Amino acid sequence: MKEPREPAPDQQINVRLLFFGAARDVAGHNEVEFSLAGPINAAHAFEEVLSAYPELRRFGRSLLFAVNQEYAPTNREIRDGDELALFPPVSGGSGEQADPGTADVLPAAMSANDFFELTLQPIDLGSVARRIVLPECGATVTLDGYAREWTRGRRTLYLIYEAYPAMALGEMERLGQQAHERFEIAHIGIVHRTGRLEIGETSVVIAVSAPHRRAAFEACEWAIRELKRTVPIWKKEVFEDGEVWVEGESPTNFSLSTD
Repeated sequence: MKEPREPAPDQQINVRLLFFGAARDVAGHNEVEFSLAGPINAAHAFEEVLSAYPELRRFGRSLLFAVNQEYAPTNREIRDGDELALFPPVSGGSGEQADPGTADVLPAAMSANDFFELTLQPIDLGSVARRIVLPECGATVTLDGYAREWTRGRRTLYLIYEAYPAMALGEMERLGQQAHERFEIAHIGIVHRTGRLEIGETSVVIAVSAPHRRAAFEACEWAIRELKRTVPIWKKEVFEDGEVWVEGESPTNFSLSTD
């Protein structure tokens, strides 16, 4: 009869832990090297982070968790060298580049004439729209989101946008793929402005071309709604008497319980 095996000793797992938006302000760090005792899944890793940074519990169930630039299911295994990120619900604007080594424009993988970008430079609405105007299309619909001066009776001086760049581009590309599956469109492009925006400056442009205008309208409306829900980009409003991070609706299928 074989002797039962002794359970494997805990294995130290070293990960890169990133914080964004209001979570970064609370944690007091942009990123840290963090050690976990493995084997461990995303849910337990999330709880370990909250134990190390208990102030983050103020976000309750709304705090989101990503592993290697993807929203993480609770049972996802955490491996040595993984990149973990914690952040509050996204606000659907566009954001400041988190990585100072990146270029001014970061293109995601493109298919045909689709494009998905973050940029530190002002956005030219007409130039974005013309990139998807093709002979086979009968309509192009372009959405222009820009910084407004008044929010709930408070005067905004300027906005600051912050993004998780690699994950934001991946999520925008995923939205583009879903838009093609849902609507009869030819092409879609999304460009987000990042950094500081003055009042009236364009923050995001979504352009959709299609053989028929109804599909282009519907896809454009759907894309901005989903972008505000899932793309990791945050907006800080700076007022005359203070500042605040704007939080959107938490995508419940991506959040991990803190109970």
